[in-house]
Amino acid sequence: MRSSAGPSRAGRSRGGPPAGAGAAGLLERFRAGDFPATLYVEGPSEPLKVALLGELKAAWAAGCPESPRASVLRAAESGVEEILAAYQGGSLFSPRELTLVLEVEDLGRSEKKIGVLAAGLARPAGGSCLVLVESAAENERKTLGALRSACAVRWSAQPPGRRELIAWAALRLARQGLEPEAGLLDALADASEGDALVFFSELGKLETLAPAGAAQGSSAPGAAGPGTVGRAELALLLRPAVGADLPDYLAAVAMGDRARAARSLGRLLATGISEGTVLFALSNLVGGSLGGWSRHPQLSDALRRRRPPQELAGALDALYRAEAAWKGGRADVVAVLEQATHAVAGGRPATTL
Repeated sequence: MRSSAGPSRAGRSRGGPPAGAGAAGLLERFRAGDFPATLYVEGPSEPLKVALLGELKAAWAAGCPESPRASVLRAAESGVEEILAAYQGGSLFSPRELTLVLEVEDLGRSEKKIGVLAAGLARPAGGSCLVLVESAAENERKTLGALRSACAVRWSAQPPGRRELIAWAALRLARQGLEPEAGLLDALADASEGDALVFFSELGKLETLAPAGAAQGSSAPGAAGPGTVGRAELALLLRPAVGADLPDYLAAVAMGDRARAARSLGRLLATGISEGTVLFALSNLVGGSLGGWSRHPQLSDALRRRRPPQELAGALDALYRAEAAWKGGRADVVAVLEQATHAVAGGRPATTL
């Protein structure tokens, strides 16, 4: 696994000890509990930076149970003093801390601040790890050179190719205890058309749906086996935007994607689907998440994991009121369905129904 699709400088440690063979070597260090005192993360691929930091935080939580949560600072808001205090201020009860500093380029307007921080990085305390994250830029920010050189490891996130995306996804699913079916990640990479942001976004939705398929086992036709994420889950996410059907709409609702749900609802109504069919499908989705029978158990399970029982009960009540308002002619049917969609997806139940 590299941080770029070709033979680039991605993942190399410049100005510090070698980070290993690209991103794979760095991630291997994390999993072994070997965290660099200072890590500088740069490069144009923001989704890949997020992926690396996610793996780092997971490895840190597993290896440092005494202080499992990372502290997140922003350079412009925190300043050099707070950054160094977080890095060097270990206590008896938590001798090491993981601190992420985002948008470190905001310090570049002051050479004095850069110099002070660079000097402070040479004086680590305990086993703490400080990560400086530089946002993407068209040109290299030369004012940050001293910080890059001062860090023990420097890693550049270059736009990943197809193989790199698949490798990152396999690693992330394995950390969640999930195994992709053969060809699944290739299909996801094809559908994402090389866009890392789209790829990781859809991957996160797959993680939400996968346990539901595993829990249902053979009761859901075409669903993946226990601990497996398969094409049945992927199909719910990758249906064509044109001609979207009811399962696509319900999938968007179950995952809280209200914008996509609204678009799907509009297309459903344009195809002539009845209002009663949509309301019944929403009620069935929520009822299944509360323990009842569901036509789409995977989606009901995903909704149940995302929203607590009291919110689901409120959503079901909103659906009953929506149906009463529609049948009683007290509200426009499209407005009723839009409000019902938002109530189930995560919006507040409408007070006018």
